[in-house]
Amino acid sequence: MAEKKDKSQSLVLLKLGGSLITDKSQPRSLRQETLQRLAEEIATARQQIPSLQLIVGHGAGSFAHVSAKKHATRMGVHTPDQWLGFAEVWWDAATLNRLVMEAFFTAGMPVVSLPPSASVTAQEGAVARWDLGPLKSALEVGLVPVIYGDVIFDLQRGGTILSTEDLFSHLVTQLHPGRMLLAGIEPGVWQDFPDRSEIIPKITPKNYQEILHVLSGSAETDVTGGMESKVDQAVALINKFPGLEILIFSGDEPGNLQNVLLGASRGTVICSE
Repeated sequence: MAEKKDKSQSLVLLKLGGSLITDKSQPRSLRQETLQRLAEEIATARQQIPSLQLIVGHGAGSFAHVSAKKHATRMGVHTPDQWLGFAEVWWDAATLNRLVMEAFFTAGMPVVSLPPSASVTAQEGAVARWDLGPLKSALEVGLVPVIYGDVIFDLQRGGTILSTEDLFSHLVTQLHPGRMLLAGIEPGVWQDFPDRSEIIPKITPKNYQEILHVLSGSAETDVTGGMESKVDQAVALINKFPGLEILIFSGDEPGNLQNVLLGASRGTVICSE
């Protein structure tokens, strides 16, 4: 029990997946009741552990992923039409973020949105520069910074898109959190996708190659990669930071997110051993 308490009281990165808070089969469709419940679970967990430091990120779901695919924004932005598409993706991402922030405020959470497009510069689709001063200041005074997958100006590509996982990967190197929590609609990483009858309980750098063949991309539109990309990024982080614990779990089951924030383990755990 003491181990769980220590983990829950260290810095936690939490992603609310786009498939969890939106209906990815319907453009610009919010799962309002689910989002509000998740916000309330986060607020309750923070009340139970006031010392919990938390950075929340969320996916673009059925908002920006659709426009991003239409304009191929992640691959690069150069022409006037592509820059118009860049602006459209920005609008969609910001629109969803506004709805997420509204749910958080309704739940009584002290949140502040820090749009990556305003502070991150990329190089070949990866974070090159990010002024983390405002984010660190927010944490120091007890606020919950909220970031999200967003359009980014890129030194080589002109413009691109960085997912929440891309941004979290950079934050791990700079802030050294104890846990990264990836809450989606699936209960974990499936051993037998698409049959979905058995979850892989643990992934480590040692068994990663053995399970690589069973991983698959998302069923719906996702321009930043599906499950295979998420697990690949997670294992790469674990290799660099063995003390990090990453969970891929369902936020769709009521109470799951709150319990995980309090230190419980759910879904698939990605760790060093």
